[in-house]
Amino acid sequence: MEGLNASIVSKLVLLGLSGSWETKAILTVMFSLLYLGIILGNLFIVFLVIADSHLHSPMYFLLANLSLIDVGLSSTTVPKMILDLLNEYKTISFQSCMAQICFIHIIGGVEMVLLIAMAFDRYAAICKPLHYLNIMSPKRCILFVIIGWVTGVIHSMSQFSFVMNLPFCGPNTIDSFYCDFPRVIQLACSDADKFEFVIAANSGFMSLITFFLLFLSYAFILVTVWKRSSGDLSKALVTLSAHITVVVLFFTPCVFLYMWPFPTSSVDKYLFIADFALTPVLNPIIYTLRNKEIQIAVKRLSKQKNYVRFC
Repeated sequence: MEGLNASIVSKLVLLGLSGSWETKAILTVMFSLLYLGIILGNLFIVFLVIADSHLHSPMYFLLANLSLIDVGLSSTTVPKMILDLLNEYKTISFQSCMAQICFIHIIGGVEMVLLIAMAFDRYAAICKPLHYLNIMSPKRCILFVIIGWVTGVIHSMSQFSFVMNLPFCGPNTIDSFYCDFPRVIQLACSDADKFEFVIAANSGFMSLITFFLLFLSYAFILVTVWKRSSGDLSKALVTLSAHITVVVLFFTPCVFLYMWPFPTSSVDKYLFIADFALTPVLNPIIYTLRNKEIQIAVKRLSKQKNYVRFC
């Protein structure tokens, strides 16, 4: 951390989301409601999976972990963004900025591995139903989560090691509502072009390759089902539709930003609202609306509450 301590720039200015006071007031209310929905919706999924024994399966174990990750990812940026909407001067300390970057990429790496694990889970359930419980054993599910955290830490630290020793002695304004590698590197008092390949090779290709592999896995599952069921893909599509929707929502902003890591416009900050606010609040809705077992679990929970009240 000596490189960070040696930096002359001690605070960074976030331009955030521009607009009139009325617009900012509306955005404050909107993002506050979204963040409340993220917390309540995802924690409800976690509570439901823990409380209902019928959901003690690999798929819902991974879903509960994904919900926790969504809460963590949103919490790294959304509360700060809400506070900045209420303040005229939006600043963040250099150390806090670096910490935010690290947490974003650690949690993002974990989420990528969890989405891969959930795709593998669906492959085992649909294509290998007789061996499903052996393939997706509790030990393997826990291993997926551990691999996710290890991958996230390595992914984040591999980029952070390049940034921490850069000299930051001049500009300190970031045209965004959060800190991230592409924006921060542009502030360095050195030629930042050589770091473009590092960002693209790490975050960009990691996002693109993961996105591509996930869609290949879903295509393979659909082809397998199509061959076995003489073209009837309806059940498989219903099962996979929620996963595919979540994957598209999560990876589209990642591929857009990190494949072109030095943006010349502010489009990326609006696009990434999808990752930090919209996707985490939509995930519980998507999985609830498309999943009959969760709907049944919610009904069982409501019946138990009514029974307790009646007694």
